[in-house]
Amino acid sequence: MEHQKTDSYNQLSSVEVLFEMNSGERLPLPKILERLYGRLCLPAADGYPYVFANFVSTLDGVVTLGIPGKSGGGEISGFNPHDRMIMGLLRAAADAVIVGSGTLKASPQTRWTPGYIYPNFKAIYRELRTQSKKSEEPLNVIVTGSGDLDLNLPVFQDRDIPVLIVTSEFGAERIRRQPLPESVQVKAVRSDGKISAAEILTSVQAVCEGTRFLLEGGPHLLSIFLAEQQLDELFLTLAPQVAGREGSPERLGLVAGHNFAPDNPKWSTLLSLRKTESHLFLRYAFRSSHRKAKEM
Repeated sequence: MEHQKTDSYNQLSSVEVLFEMNSGERLPLPKILERLYGRLCLPAADGYPYVFANFVSTLDGVVTLGIPGKSGGGEISGFNPHDRMIMGLLRAAADAVIVGSGTLKASPQTRWTPGYIYPNFKAIYRELRTQSKKSEEPLNVIVTGSGDLDLNLPVFQDRDIPVLIVTSEFGAERIRRQPLPESVQVKAVRSDGKISAAEILTSVQAVCEGTRFLLEGGPHLLSIFLAEQQLDELFLTLAPQVAGREGSPERLGLVAGHNFAPDNPKWSTLLSLRKTESHLFLRYAFRSSHRKAKEM
């Protein structure tokens, strides 16, 4: 499991900043995080949701090996400690972390909290959240149209983690056949069919005071946010391995479920480039719908 492999922050080297465009609000990073990562600026809270995604990919574009027990990002990054440190940092900066049910099923023991992915930094991430006046843990949002979830999984049973399940009316009925833990809320947004990014964000905003929402998977959910122009930024770790594809099991790329190019390509702007040894940490900006509206 990803959280079992940890490193002391005293053993980590600082990532090398090769390029950076700083804009927005500078987060009050604890000294150790600022030494390791550098500055982290995010758009100032303006009432609009700011959605940023975090993924890790191989050189040939694979984001999951599609193998039971080996489908997480750790296998893609090689359990790179800097990648996990940055994952924790982004979770610590988020008010909510959004994942699809497929991501949960691929990593059923996971909790989408800063300290889970990098336990040695748990107190440091907590300091950042305290300084940022955020709740102890980010809201974990699970998106499922079918409601096919096991509420005995750790993310639902951990009372310290607030959870919101966004689903259909059919899915909500299915979920409520199980005992619902006190820390879990269920929001039904439609009778059936695929749940839209707008519906997800509206549901999250109804229960979450903040506006910074981190999207961690999977490729199908990311494609929905891109299709609706609801993604502001993408943090992408490029791992120096080639995974290959043989057709089975399915090895998904960064985006699945929509074709954008050549008719509607989703171009982005490079905001920063960092590296440590042979891993690259990239950050891209997209032109989201509310950003376009503000420019008009």
